[in-house]
Amino acid sequence: MPLVDIRDLKVAFDGVQVLHGIDLTIEKGEAVGLVGESGCGKSVTWLAALGLLPKKAAISGHVMLGKDDLVIASQRHLESIRGRRIAMIFQDPSSSLNPVIRVGRQIEEAVRLHRGLTGQAARAEARRLLELVEMPDAGRRLDNYPHEFSGGQNQRAMIAMALAGNPDLLIADEPTTALDATIQAQILDLLARLRAETGMAVVFISHDLGAVSEICERVCVMYAGRIVEQCPTAALFRSPRHPYTRGLFGAIPRLDGGRERLTPVEGTVPQPGMLPKGCAFSPRCGHITDECLTSPPVLSKLEGHRAVACFHPVSDEASAHSSKKSAKVRSELELI
Repeated sequence: MPLVDIRDLKVAFDGVQVLHGIDLTIEKGEAVGLVGESGCGKSVTWLAALGLLPKKAAISGHVMLGKDDLVIASQRHLESIRGRRIAMIFQDPSSSLNPVIRVGRQIEEAVRLHRGLTGQAARAEARRLLELVEMPDAGRRLDNYPHEFSGGQNQRAMIAMALAGNPDLLIADEPTTALDATIQAQILDLLARLRAETGMAVVFISHDLGAVSEICERVCVMYAGRIVEQCPTAALFRSPRHPYTRGLFGAIPRLDGGRERLTPVEGTVPQPGMLPKGCAFSPRCGHITDECLTSPPVLSKLEGHRAVACFHPVSDEASAHSSKKSAKVRSELELI
């Protein structure tokens, strides 16, 4: 049984569909990357799974955590799961930490809620968690306010709070976006080490394919509220098969050679409620046929634990030939 099994998850706001049937499993201890442009539904998928969307959101489908279906679970039951079994860290820690409460108090609150510790025991555990995330001078920093921390230190504090309940799954939603390249690399190394030491699974939501390649074993590419490709990370970098995935690689600059013109994915992600009748990517795709304009393709299994939602996936040979740079492409994180 997988740790989390998402089946046909759909989300609509005021009758406008934003997720169109997400199927995704997370195994115990694995690291899965979720990539795609802004507006593809990456964060909404997990906010829906944890019951964190506003009441106007209409959610259907199933999110199975063991035998619990989180879609139909009561708020009280969800509160017992958030932080304890599934924890989430966000891309902007400054908006998640209370600016007028000392960081140590905030971590102690998480420890009290999830572990029942109080007083000196809670403070000692808060210090241990800060030391676990490699916070310099952790004992003294407990009494600092968030504005006295750097962006990277605030993110470490958020990770410490997320670890307070010893979760089985940590969802990292763009945790390195607002950080410089050096601090990004440190946070990625930290997440990889914590996963190895604790055995927790990690879902890493990011725009950065280089960062995803650093810590994820499997990647799911999302577009317009659907998963359009998923496969092991090495296979994705070797030969992306969906035209959108190939477009993402084509838009990444190389740092290991001379200058070359990038190949951007023309256009933008369509707005919810304004999707084309067929494949949502068809207006931006250079390989469309009449079939692509009539109905959306379903996610279909290919060889090597790969699945692609495309009527005409790029052949493995053609993809490997045209994506030589994708095997070499890495973000600045990998060159530090």
